Amino acid sequence: MQKLIETGEKENLKDMLRTKLVECGWRDDLREHCKGSTSFPRIYFIAKSNLLGNLCFPEVIRSKGLERITVDELVQIITPRGRDTVPDQIKADLLQRIRQFLQST
Repeated sequence: MQKLIETGEKENLKDMLRTKLVECGWRDDLREHCKGSTSFPRIYFIAKSNLLGNLCFPEVIRSKGLERITVDELVQIITPRGRDTVPDQIKADLLQRIRQFLQST
């Protein structure tokens, strides 16, 4: 990991990933999911042993209260879906770039 940081390759990989996710529409899809679009399945939210049930993102915020929900809780809610919906080709491309970097060092 240190080599990735020292050479600037980590930032290059992050930029590549960000660009590919925007190009394929992943970012827009995730944004729509967070807005509570009905075209996406609802999510389950568990935080601090408090099962809120089968709620969409806006319902989670309303049920906890805007003042009482933290950014960390919001990240916990959306991260699994974000990871699960990254296209396989993008994952493969990223892995290939990392392998190439490791072989060249």
